[in-house]
Amino acid sequence: MQQFILENDIHVLCVAARTFPAGIMEAFNKLHSIVPGAGERDSYGISQGSKDGVIYKAAAQQLKEGEAEQYGCEAFVIKKGTYTGTILKDWKKDEKAIGRTFRELLANPGIDPDGACIEKYMGDDVQCMIRLKDM
Repeated sequence: MQQFILENDIHVLCVAARTFPAGIMEAFNKLHSIVPGAGERDSYGISQGSKDGVIYKAAAQQLKEGEAEQYGCEAFVIKKGTYTGTILKDWKKDEKAIGRTFRELLANPGIDPDGACIEKYMGDDVQCMIRLKDM
């Protein structure tokens, strides 16, 4: 695993998947249908555990403040800080690699208990990461 440092908070707008993992693609399709130019923005997947299971959100970087509300989306902040993670090359050849990677990352005792599993989509690659506790 590697460490990644986010120097600044990343403000995103999100659409929650109705189900996980089956509803992920539907959430991204909905996001792209309501947010102009969503495909040209940095894209993220955000997942967090809850008492009801995993909550997954398809997300795109906000270009201006208030944009999430403008399009009827949820606003979310990917917090700056140090993250542990890895980059999966050509992830579509083995989509289950994302889940395996996050299970491995979640075993790290240094992760932020209030953090989320973050996927940053970069063409054929995906960066999987979880924020570490502040020291």
